[in-house]
Amino acid sequence: MSRSQPRATQQHTTQQQTTQQQTGSNPAPARRAGALLASRLALVAAATVVAWMLAGGLAGTASFPPSPMLASLSLLPVNIVSLVLVARFLKTEGTSLRGLFNFERRRLPADLAWAVLWLTVLAVPFAATILGTVWLLHGEQTFTAFETIFFAPDAATISSPGLALALGVLTVLTFAPLNAPAEEAVYRGYALSRLSAAWPPALAIAVTALTFGLQHAFFAPSSGAMLVYVAAFTVWGLGAALIVRWQKRLLPVTIAHFVVNLMTSLPAVIFPALQLTGAIPA
Repeated sequence: MSRSQPRATQQHTTQQQTTQQQTGSNPAPARRAGALLASRLALVAAATVVAWMLAGGLAGTASFPPSPMLASLSLLPVNIVSLVLVARFLKTEGTSLRGLFNFERRRLPADLAWAVLWLTVLAVPFAATILGTVWLLHGEQTFTAFETIFFAPDAATISSPGLALALGVLTVLTFAPLNAPAEEAVYRGYALSRLSAAWPPALAIAVTALTFGLQHAFFAPSSGAMLVYVAAFTVWGLGAALIVRWQKRLLPVTIAHFVVNLMTSLPAVIFPALQLTGAIPA
């Protein structure tokens, strides 16, 4: 790496410093950041409840939360609203989503390399938190609990393999590309920077990470895994926030987040496809 920053990077750093100075003396961005976090959490809760109701929750035939595929699919309108809100807030401050992510084609190889590193760095404490939380909750029955809390046979889902495959494809095409930029724009992009300018940085990191963790309770595979998800994704949020503050760049963490979303949504296509081909029972 060159000792002198490229002109575009210097401009982006200067823009960040100017934004911090403006938000530090103006409480409005911090209030908008708080409202953004609250609205995201409320929208996720509402969307997953609606998905659960439509898939049999009202009839008492399905448990909550809904299946991960339905929960992910329900995020389409939430992610669109989140990106629109962040874009509007940024516009009032004289910047944009493009400026927030600061995509530069010539820096993409480096961003991809950083993303691989951050994916590894974040995955280790994430997995350790899952194991540790399950152990705290279930003690000696930890590994037995893994067989039950991460699989809910009566979760709200789609019984028809054909319809499940169609919805699975739609989920992969909409969830993976939209969720990572939407969540990073909300949590580590707008909220973290604006709250850090008005609050102690440690508090801003904690609040954004905890909200990020609470949101993921609605994507747990069963009610028994909801607390585990909150703990694990709060730890992920803490790590991601520290990375973004240190690197002063949002795109590498967003790419790592996209990879995770893609990998976790692909089973929504793979399993119904295997059912349709007869490889596994429907």
